[in-house]
Amino acid sequence: MRIGLIGTGRIGTFHAEVLSRHPAVDALLLADADPARAAASALRTGGTAVAVDDLFAGADEAAAPPDAVVICSATAAHAGLIARAARAGLPAFCEKPIALDLPGTLAALAEVEAAGSLLQLGFMRRFDAGYGEARAAVRDGRLGRLHTVRAVTSDPAPPPAAYLPLSGGLYRDCLVHDFDILRWVTGREVSEVYATGSDTGPAMFREAGDVDTAAALLTLDDGTLATATATRCNGAGYDVRMELAGELDQIAVGLDDRTPLTSAEPGGPGAPAKPWPGFLERFAPAYEAELDAFLRVVRGELANPCDGREALHALRIAEACEVSRRERRPVTMDEIPGG
Repeated sequence: MRIGLIGTGRIGTFHAEVLSRHPAVDALLLADADPARAAASALRTGGTAVAVDDLFAGADEAAAPPDAVVICSATAAHAGLIARAARAGLPAFCEKPIALDLPGTLAALAEVEAAGSLLQLGFMRRFDAGYGEARAAVRDGRLGRLHTVRAVTSDPAPPPAAYLPLSGGLYRDCLVHDFDILRWVTGREVSEVYATGSDTGPAMFREAGDVDTAAALLTLDDGTLATATATRCNGAGYDVRMELAGELDQIAVGLDDRTPLTSAEPGGPGAPAKPWPGFLERFAPAYEAELDAFLRVVRGELANPCDGREALHALRIAEACEVSRRERRPVTMDEIPGG
């Protein structure tokens, strides 16, 4: 297969290295708004640096149309590139989000649906072994009636200040992963949210109109209660967990010898010797698995495990949380367009 990849920043370079090792990939075509960065990535991976336009137009032999594209560009470019791929008849994998707002997301999805093309979104937690086991435990009844879910996402340090105004905010950029995996693990929909946030950390969050720490209480359509918390300022390390409590049992995802959590109990577990430093390390196997799934989907061997509508559901929950935080009230999902 010939795979085109757009965007050779941190996550794009990681994906390029994964694709370069994949036995189904015969050629890797790398494009970036910065041609020098694409050339450097091509040198590392054995790919070919091309212009973005050439991926869609096939302007020369070296840039003949690929069989599929992987979109890892800056967020603001996602929707446009998704639309271009759809119009060119190219299956596309795109890192979340489709867009930072609902109108942009709905417009891109309309292009995909009009073209009848394939779009897979990069919610990598769906490919993590722990979350997969949790989903199985819920679905086969091992926990009994599920009554409480607690989701945690804590980054070890804030992103660069320049990133914040472009990120969409903590709910859309970070907690959207928790909202997606909550739906995927439980098989339920969120019916109502109540959210709040704090901007008492670094001044750059206040300047960007964002928060550095957030919490949301989500009521699912069967009455299950879920909490989702996130922070950009967790000095202990990168901490992503989910706890699921039922009438029969309780389990945790993300609890291992690298979880940056120290017990305050005498004789309890101490701080890990090597805590998770970031998302690429914590979810490396999941990132590889989602790209392998995409290639199998393109080859017709697998149903799409995360299409664009799934991303829309998660974004709508994030939008509801933003409304709740701003207006200091519960928000039902019926109030959010796009359902």
